[in-house]
Amino acid sequence: MAGYDNLQQVAQVLKSNGTDGELVMGFREIAPEDINLKEPVFIVFDGLPVPFYIESFTKRGNTKALVRLTGIGSMEDVEEITGKAVYIEEDQLPEMSLEDDGYAALVGWMLLTPAEDEEALIEVGEITDFLDIPKNPCIEVETENGAVMIPLHEDFILSVDPEYQEIIMQIPAGLL
Repeated sequence: MAGYDNLQQVAQVLKSNGTDGELVMGFREIAPEDINLKEPVFIVFDGLPVPFYIESFTKRGNTKALVRLTGIGSMEDVEEITGKAVYIEEDQLPEMSLEDDGYAALVGWMLLTPAEDEEALIEVGEITDFLDIPKNPCIEVETENGAVMIPLHEDFILSVDPEYQEIIMQIPAGLL
């Protein structure tokens, strides 16, 4: 979005919830609870970011929320914005780090794995979710063939690069 360099995509409108304008938003990069409800979110119409304020917000799982936005009052209104990206101003983004946030900070990172000859790296996909399953934490990765869950076991992790937001893992055969 040229000219709107201060905006960062954090979510997408997935679908309506009911008939009175409530919608389901899927979050990436940040957790739903990290949204500042006092600040506007932006949805682009005709190349221009339009601000909306959040009237109500109910977290659903790790990456989704039921949301009511100002000016969106019907199922038809939601249908008009379904599939659209939701942005916030970059200075509203929380700083995430592996030290403070653990593996949840990996959401939005790129997962790479060594090629069979181990000379090159293969881009597996973007990490879209972290599932904190007791004794078996997993990451969800959006690959060319759809979403895949991969166990996040320390034996599989070859390197982590916070600067480039990349994690290199040896992925067990049959998971991809």
